Amino acid sequence: MAERMPTQGETSLSRQPIRLAALIVGIVFLLVGLMGFIPGVTTNYDQMQFAGHQSEAQLLGIFQVSILHNLVHLLFGVAGVAMSRTASMAKIFFIGGGAIYLVLWLYGLVIDLDSAANFVPLDTADNWLHLGLGLGMIALGFILAPTGRARR
Repeated sequence: MAERMPTQGETSLSRQPIRLAALIVGIVFLLVGLMGFIPGVTTNYDQMQFAGHQSEAQLLGIFQVSILHNLVHLLFGVAGVAMSRTASMAKIFFIGGGAIYLVLWLYGLVIDLDSAANFVPLDTADNWLHLGLGLGMIALGFILAPTGRARR
């Protein structure tokens, strides 16, 4: 049986789950970045620093954040939304972004969390989150990537 050509609407997000996933993950990063600037959602908001381990602000009372940390989340969000436009760019977002998060996880493991090297800032909860994000994003990049047959 001959395979019919998909209509333009079918070639959009519904036919390319990796694009939809990149869009959703991008929106989640945008929301997390914005929540980092909301007092109450972020505890100790008045003690937030631009960068560094001295920032006592904690997103959801768990994850240490700073203005820089929140801006990074916003940038990842913009990247995810922008890169969801094509399947190949969405794959790059997931695999490249996942690799960045794994490097950030390793960085958080090797630095002294009370030193100036902790400029993001990072804490143990962030380290576990970065490990999960890195592995999860890379997995999504490979699992949801269109196969050769789906690209035709």
